[in-house]
Amino acid sequence: MGKEIVSAEEEDMQRWLRESSSSSSSSMHQQPKLPLLSLNHVSFVCKSVAEYVRFYERVLGFFLIRRPSSFNFEGAWLFNYGIGIHLLEVEDVPAKKRAINPKDNRISFQCSDMKLVMKKSEEMNIEYVTAVVEEGGIKVDQLFFHDLDGHMIEIRTATTCRFFPSSCPLKLPKTKKDPSRSTLYGKFENRSLDIQCAMEVTNHGQLGEEHVQHLDMSRI
Repeated sequence: MGKEIVSAEEEDMQRWLRESSSSSSSSMHQQPKLPLLSLNHVSFVCKSVAEYVRFYERVLGFFLIRRPSSFNFEGAWLFNYGIGIHLLEVEDVPAKKRAINPKDNRISFQCSDMKLVMKKSEEMNIEYVTAVVEEGGIKVDQLFFHDLDGHMIEIRTATTCRFFPSSCPLKLPKTKKDPSRSTLYGKFENRSLDIQCAMEVTNHGQLGEEHVQHLDMSRI
């Protein structure tokens, strides 16, 4: 099911780094910025919330969490890996893209075992393409596939390499090892523990029964 492609991301990244290095650190501090804390969630429109929930639970290991009842449209909230995915059911969804294009908009996840990801993807008949990015002796394997309505999903190997502009003032957050946290694709060895979703996740990283929203899965 998989197909390897020649990645153009390295060239794009080199160009981006060259352009960003031309701006000084002082100029970055002078730019206005919003008082942001972290990425909260991404949203996808879909034809069938029930089918999407099943896909993201089965393939990516997300959990269904409580969603405010005040919404007057079909939807669902999912959570795992420190990020939420909000689904919005609509009748008119853009036609699914046939070709898997690594340069398309996407959501990206890190994994601990790319071979296992490929094996699981093939067992679930998920069509994907692969690519490799290499920089300074660091190699990152990438795998791309579409969800049910054609939204791009990337899975890449975890690496200690962090890509920042040369003038970026940000500091890397400290991480702690949590070997007990496992997913469909194995264990993440360097999961950040700085931010916890206390409202939706218990101390064991699992969802409490009161937070599970039940959907009518008979449509699947």
